[in-house]
Amino acid sequence: MAATHFNGAVYSANGFVGDITGNVTGNLLGNATGAGSVFHTTTAAINATATATAAQVATGYITSTSAAATAITLPTGTLLGAALGATAGTVFNLYVDNTAGASTVTMVVAVNGILSSAAVSVGATFGLLTVTAGVTGVACFTIMFSSPTAYVFTRAA
Repeated sequence: MAATHFNGAVYSANGFVGDITGNVTGNLLGNATGAGSVFHTTTAAINATATATAAQVATGYITSTSAAATAITLPTGTLLGAALGATAGTVFNLYVDNTAGASTVTMVVAVNGILSSAAVSVGATFGLLTVTAGVTGVACFTIMFSSPTAYVFTRAA
């Protein structure tokens, strides 16, 4: 069974609210917003071409409202791995919301980041690293760590 690392309060659809200290073993189904939902209490706004900080990526949800084309470079594998407490096998989803933007957002990997084969295949739509502006401008990217300091990056949705 894979380990899951998190920080902060834990919410349950069955009424439990609190903090957990120690290890959790078993399957976790659903959450406060419904089965399969992800609730982000913090987001990060990146509205111009920049390198995202590890803390911004660790929120799991980045918004962009830029009128100009924007490139968001991910932090190095070392910085991102440290911020997420990553080990080999850690999987993290990053959502990028460009629905209020007026131009394309392009995701770029940094040192110790590798694009998955889906992202580099010519003509691939599943692995696209661009997020269009407007009502369809939401994407989910998966970051999979092969070590605490190296990750593979691909678009999942």
